[in-house]
Amino acid sequence: MPKKKGIHFEISERKILLRIMDVVAVLGVLYLIGSSFHFDYFTVTAEQWSWSLVLALYITIFGSVFELYDLKASSKLDTTFKNIVLTASLTVLVYLFTPFITPFLPDKRLQILYFYLAIISAIFLWRIAYVTFVASPRFYKKVIIIGEISNLETILKTIGKSDPNYKIVGFVNSEGKAKDRVSFTGLTEYLPYQLLDVIKQEHISEIVVAIYDSDHITSDIYSQLTLLLEKGFAIREYTQVYEEITNRVPVQYVGKDFYKYFPFSRSNQNQLYLLYHRLMDITCAIIGLGIGICLLPLILIGNLIANRGPLFYRQERVGKHGDVFSIIKFRTMVTDAEDAGVVWAEKNDTRVTAFGRILRNSRIDEIPQFYNVLKGDMSIIGPRPERPYFVKELSQIIPFYETRHIIKPGLSGWAQVNSRYGSSVEDSLEKLQYDLYYIKHRSFFLDINILVKTVSTVLYYRGQ
Repeated sequence: MPKKKGIHFEISERKILLRIMDVVAVLGVLYLIGSSFHFDYFTVTAEQWSWSLVLALYITIFGSVFELYDLKASSKLDTTFKNIVLTASLTVLVYLFTPFITPFLPDKRLQILYFYLAIISAIFLWRIAYVTFVASPRFYKKVIIIGEISNLETILKTIGKSDPNYKIVGFVNSEGKAKDRVSFTGLTEYLPYQLLDVIKQEHISEIVVAIYDSDHITSDIYSQLTLLLEKGFAIREYTQVYEEITNRVPVQYVGKDFYKYFPFSRSNQNQLYLLYHRLMDITCAIIGLGIGICLLPLILIGNLIANRGPLFYRQERVGKHGDVFSIIKFRTMVTDAEDAGVVWAEKNDTRVTAFGRILRNSRIDEIPQFYNVLKGDMSIIGPRPERPYFVKELSQIIPFYETRHIIKPGLSGWAQVNSRYGSSVEDSLEKLQYDLYYIKHRSFFLDINILVKTVSTVLYYRGQ
């Protein structure tokens, strides 16, 4: 077996690397500028080391809000630069206005500009190095897939979309010897007996087994996998890789052994976590309703001029344990939107009024739901509640769809911050995968991650 498999950073490792090096780059550049040009606004001493920690915290928090650690965005310098400018702008602004834990304003105000430009330059130079080296082919994880040809195209599309650094270089057809070999761009088909040599020659990191019908595991494949396993080579099951890369539970691949895929998070029964979750719900609901009251005069005027009808809209939704409750929203559609019957809402739906579109894109239409949160019908974070009509329809098509009802529905959720507008069964399947991932991995840190991503969604005007 090869002693050297090449260098590859996993998704979590790349995100940690980006965060650490952003801070290191900024502190390093500030130190150089301070030493070379008598830049004394940010001078770290033994008594003032806490300034560095505060600056590092601000960069990390605001970088998360402005998607500086989104791996897809980080691989594109134009998108990255925009996010760096936004992050640096808010970081410097907040840093300037927290003088009790940061330096007081300098006598020479020009130093503030140097401070701002230094942060932008430091992070951008590091990101150029990241795109050039870490996101380059030399850091790809090389993989061979063993599975049915009928599923290979879907696998390639899913993995390629989720993690470009996860490189599938070849495959073994588990459906037996086909009359004509199937061609995939950039992929080579191998026979089972070739695996050992290919792993050595191509520096393969792991084998991914994507066989959904156990009858397709031929004796040749079985013997080769056993041999590789005995030699200590990494062999992984596709659903594990799928969940790790996409942060979704692949329900479409779950069969009779479904119980293996749903070891739900202990947080779902942890009383301390549930208490924290409820306190967070109440706190956020009170703050949200307060913001809604402040915005209410403007909303009333906009509704009077552009909506011309009832301000609020009630609709039945399915909650925890399948119980139906009435959700409250600011009305965004025309008053007779469903006279022809219940239909999927679509992106750029013609039934949405001009003012309603503003409310939707800014998520202001969701503010009345803080009342549902306060009542206990909903939570701040959880699967979005769906209408009974669609729940009945989707549960007959999508396996385990009603599993999302084991916790309270949420105002925001893992599906909402990771996927775009959904208006079909396929979109609902993808959202269910995210919802089940949240239920399976529910925790304090995942909740904080969702809250930060929700802020990003609002700031980038991605309302639905």
